[in-house]
Amino acid sequence: MSSTREARIARKTAETDITLKLVIDGAGCSSIDTGIPFFDHMLTLFSKHGLFDLEVKAVGDIEVDFHHTVEDVGIVLGQALKQAVGDKVGIVRYGWCLLPMDEALTRVALDLSGRALLVYDGPAGVDAIGGRFNFSLLEEFLRGFAGASLMNLHVDILKGRDAHHMAEATFKGLARALDMATRIDPRVRGVPSTKEVL
Repeated sequence: MSSTREARIARKTAETDITLKLVIDGAGCSSIDTGIPFFDHMLTLFSKHGLFDLEVKAVGDIEVDFHHTVEDVGIVLGQALKQAVGDKVGIVRYGWCLLPMDEALTRVALDLSGRALLVYDGPAGVDAIGGRFNFSLLEEFLRGFAGASLMNLHVDILKGRDAHHMAEATFKGLARALDMATRIDPRVRGVPSTKEVL
């Protein structure tokens, strides 16, 4: 394991141009600019509540739709997490959080297993946040993030009426669960797997 668990990723496609820096052992400092104010707010919450230092600059075809930018930022953040965690020596590996946000309640459980899977259970037919950010983009972000980081991620939105609150509970819960999973436990010898590989 390197002494500084961080990664810088740049990814450019015909639809998006993204640069991102992630420091796992940070202080929750962030500089986020995706061109999508609500998404910027969610990523700032993720940084603050996971104590990750995060810099994101994304330029995407948001005049067409927010989908490509949100999904691709999820992919790049997942790539950065995978790189920053490195060989996973000494990590806790598992993380979970039950996170309330006013009337909303989200459960997040994850395993930095090296196997990509998203299991998502959230409400359908939810109004767009601020009239522009489709609630279904939350699942697209999570799918991109779980896939690129090779994480087993379960997200269940258990309660909620306000779309903003449900999304916020999810991002905060993800941050807290990931902070738990990426912590170094001095009792762990090698990687926490009987296969000795994650």
